[in-house]
Amino acid sequence: MASIDELRTTRLNKLALLEKAGMDPYPAKVPRSFCLEDAKKDFAQFEKSAEKVSLCGRIMAIRGQGAILFLVLDDGKAAFQAVIKKDVLDVRLFELFTATIDIGDIVSVTGTFMTTQRGEQSILVTSWTIAVKALLPLPEKWHGLTDPDEKFRKRYLDFIMDKAARDIFYKKAKFWEVVRTIMKEEGFLEVETPTLETTTGGAEATPFKTHHNDHDMDVFLRISVGELWQKRLMAGGFPKTFEIGRVYRNEGSSPEHMQEFTNLEFYWSYADYNDGMEFVTRMYRRIATEVFGTTKFTYKEHTFDLADEWVKIDYALEILKQTNIDIHKATDEEIVERLRSLKVGYDGLNRERLVDTLWKYCRKNIAGPAFLINHPVLVAPLAKRVSEAGSKIMNENGGNGYSGVVQMFQPIIAGSEIGRGYSELNDPIDQRKRFEDQARLLKGGDTEAMMADDEFVEMLEHGMPPTCGYGFGERLFAVLTNKPLREVTMFPLMKGKGKE
Repeated sequence: MASIDELRTTRLNKLALLEKAGMDPYPAKVPRSFCLEDAKKDFAQFEKSAEKVSLCGRIMAIRGQGAILFLVLDDGKAAFQAVIKKDVLDVRLFELFTATIDIGDIVSVTGTFMTTQRGEQSILVTSWTIAVKALLPLPEKWHGLTDPDEKFRKRYLDFIMDKAARDIFYKKAKFWEVVRTIMKEEGFLEVETPTLETTTGGAEATPFKTHHNDHDMDVFLRISVGELWQKRLMAGGFPKTFEIGRVYRNEGSSPEHMQEFTNLEFYWSYADYNDGMEFVTRMYRRIATEVFGTTKFTYKEHTFDLADEWVKIDYALEILKQTNIDIHKATDEEIVERLRSLKVGYDGLNRERLVDTLWKYCRKNIAGPAFLINHPVLVAPLAKRVSEAGSKIMNENGGNGYSGVVQMFQPIIAGSEIGRGYSELNDPIDQRKRFEDQARLLKGGDTEAMMADDEFVEMLEHGMPPTCGYGFGERLFAVLTNKPLREVTMFPLMKGKGKE
């Protein structure tokens, strides 16, 4: 078998032959009447008229030999067959084709439509020209890119060889299109907020840090889609806002975690988390129906139907049920002991991380759809507290009536958290105290704790209306597609070669 270098040298020689024959191997434009998808759609019309047309595509296969060749052309949206006959094509063009063209080259062919004896829609080629001479071969057809890292590093080859991989991103584009349509139909204004911040807010995550040369100061890439900025808009008199944008978190990778991803966040004045849960239920069902054509899905070991009733799960009661730990009474040592017995790795920096780790263990066992509610205050520094009266109402519906919980909700689907929302905290005194608590965690070494934002608290002192805020991201699309997050990311960040 020839080496890559030998194959490249052979193709360079063929390129020289094209140039000698007067063909530019990389022209700026070549004849093209329409795309291959339209060729299929309008085939009967053009076959009947015998009108000459020009089609373009990458050659994915060449069959036949001698006086007749069959090519498979692919332009990314469709494939189409081209037939080259020595007694139809000018003999010099036929010989030039056989001497210079390889699988992987991109060509323009001109001719008339015909149906082969096997019933294959085809174009009978009367002339052709090169569009791009490929100097390197495509991966072997039947095995493709077998190295997962190489697949993502050379994603363009993955897309050339795997139509299903391309189709994911057409569906993903539709996913965000449907989300944007829903938000606008519901009266939300699309906004843009800063991606560079002096303090990060809106989530608990380790940020990426960089330096702003003009202002000579350190700044951070945002970890949420402008949560604290959109709340300022609520105070400023914008009743409903949303943003779809990129988010950056300097943390570990997993099938459900990336350092860079797209999120939606919306803020809705004079609404609370009950309104948010009703809206999110409708939204997710509509996304599923319009993008995937179903509400029934499988992800990992879970199957779920978004059309089912979305049950409400109490945070502490579910942990108690699955682990026999009461997070409101257990000591840190008891939680650590239970995590060890469950063989769950944990970060023992503080109680918040220990409790969160317990919950994540429990979450994996819930198929959903469900809403997790009644989170303890320590895991939700931006959410409004549940009143005593509210707690008692929840107690009658499966809650436990304790104080110190917040009006937060998270959809749980297939063992994953697929979004997060609150009745937003608008009490400036309470918010300042919670920022102070988070500052102590940061000082203690918890890099995911939230930074204090005094200017945000000042805004609250001017008055922000009661507001429901909510955010979700690409994880929802990944779960509904039954793929790891990396596979639904066009170009995931890869380590430099030799550093894996």
